[in-house]
Amino acid sequence: KAKGGLIKEVRLRSSDFQKIIKHLRQQKAELAYKEWINGLRQSFPVEIDAGLYERDVAVWRQNRLTLRGVGGRAHLAADGQAAREKGIWVIAGDEVTVEGIEFSGARVYDRNGAGIRFEGRGLTVRDSYFHDNENGILTGHDPESDILVEYSEFARNGHGDGYSHNIYVGKARSFTLRYSYVHHARIGHNVKTRARTNRILYNRIMDETAGNSSYLVDLSNGGTAVLIGNLLHQGRNTDNPAAISYAAEGAHFDAGALFVINNSFVNDRPGGHFLQIRGKPVTIRVHNNIIVGVDKLGARDDQASNNFVGADPGFLDRAGFDFRLAPGSPAIDAGMLLGTAEGTRLAADWMYVHPASGMPRRPNGRVDLGAYEFADSPAARPADNSARSSRSVVTRPPTSPRK
Repeated sequence: KAKGGLIKEVRLRSSDFQKIIKHLRQQKAELAYKEWINGLRQSFPVEIDAGLYERDVAVWRQNRLTLRGVGGRAHLAADGQAAREKGIWVIAGDEVTVEGIEFSGARVYDRNGAGIRFEGRGLTVRDSYFHDNENGILTGHDPESDILVEYSEFARNGHGDGYSHNIYVGKARSFTLRYSYVHHARIGHNVKTRARTNRILYNRIMDETAGNSSYLVDLSNGGTAVLIGNLLHQGRNTDNPAAISYAAEGAHFDAGALFVINNSFVNDRPGGHFLQIRGKPVTIRVHNNIIVGVDKLGARDDQASNNFVGADPGFLDRAGFDFRLAPGSPAIDAGMLLGTAEGTRLAADWMYVHPASGMPRRPNGRVDLGAYEFADSPAARPADNSARSSRSVVTRPPTSPRK
């Protein structure tokens, strides 16, 4: 689309995109395609029509790009191809947004191939699907970078050696993960982050029946971490007994805080436990959670209170991973108001809706324990739905800055 003689937007139909690639390859002119990408202006929206794009990878160097699929998801099926031997898309620009893209099949010689390998500063990923890669998203180290991932699904990423993960965020200033479905990491962690500040909000992070991940959430270097309103499941085949790990690889920040509020957690691993806390975070608050099937909580009594810890919290269907509350659940009206701590509001204002969405949470009387409010839970959905197959029609919170 052009206005005033300047190109403002480029939109490609899948058929046109494939014809361009085929023609360039036939002419042995892949360099021309790379030069076209390199010639895009900054702040340029690139729209890719829904469709399957096989073995097509790219490096994006421009700042403030928006890369989006239109008419459905654009599926980039790498089948072992990789840009710079790093991933399907290597993004080196700053303040980049990716929307509506599916990434699969990233594999490289060092077993670290990513759907997105991010080397810039500031990334938003929204409504996207990462599956069957060696890493879903892998970011570099930049203490000024803010990473936001929302309304997305990550499934079966990981080489299987424990060194690659569904999501791996490097030493960023902040990382926010919300309204997303993260599951079945292959031996590695479902979520691994080294960011200074981490907000894990209203997600479904699970091993489910056949999963064999390590940690559900690995806060590798401590910092400030806020986990609110998540559905968490540790399967019997998990590679690690702890579900949430704090500072397992050393506390790299002077002061740390861990807030774990209104989550619903089920452990099916013999000898499994909820928290593994190392280092010496200044503040630990663990309240209003439902914690099922653990040998130990992992926090002291003065740090953890008003949680349900037991075998039967009255879920609608534990075996089907439906952690909404059934009538008569002991978690109903059992919560307490927590106020704020260190500038963080300790309350669940939203609820996860499967697949990969959310809705407001409105307590009727006292707040309930866990991730769902009994009187205001979302309608039932099949447990094996995924973000790629259907979309929940719910009210979304407004998008907000990453920081």
